[in-house]
Amino acid sequence: MAGTGEGPGRTPERDLDDESPRPGRTQRGVVLPSGVVMLSVVAVLMAALAYVVTRDNPPEEKPVAETAGQEAAPSAEPSATTKTDPPKPKPKPKPIERAKVFVEVYNNSGITGLAGSVGDQAADAGWQVVGTDNWVGTIPANTVYFPPRLERAAKQLALDLGIDRLNPAVGSMKLDRLTVILTGEL
Repeated sequence: MAGTGEGPGRTPERDLDDESPRPGRTQRGVVLPSGVVMLSVVAVLMAALAYVVTRDNPPEEKPVAETAGQEAAPSAEPSATTKTDPPKPKPKPKPIERAKVFVEVYNNSGITGLAGSVGDQAADAGWQVVGTDNWVGTIPANTVYFPPRLERAAKQLALDLGIDRLNPAVGSMKLDRLTVILTGEL
């Protein structure tokens, strides 16, 4: 067995000198998996076909179906049976109940006591101020932050305090209240 190219006694030098051709190793070139090549060819052909078919067609407009009770074209003469109802006024939104809206006021400026004094202004206007403190971070201007359900109340609070900037609540802000962050005097 030793030196014959078979079995455990085979040496690496003997493998290099082995002159018997191995199947599939006599030709040079790259062999690609046929499935991948076929899939790529089909994808390119489908894309080209879609391009050719849709390149010159304008979008089609579909006519709106008429309901059974409507005329095809309005007549020049008003009908005796048709009444024109005046447009109904939109119902007025309920007034904001300031005492039911929680407000927190934060000082992001170097002015001592600013959050407390603005919190007092908000409370005097009827808002339920539940806290004042300092804010750590960078805020570009005096801002009222609001959760989605309190957007109308935020606009009213901003009007009451003279703040121009409103933004949706972010980060660790509580979603049951308005948050006022002050960067300077109002």
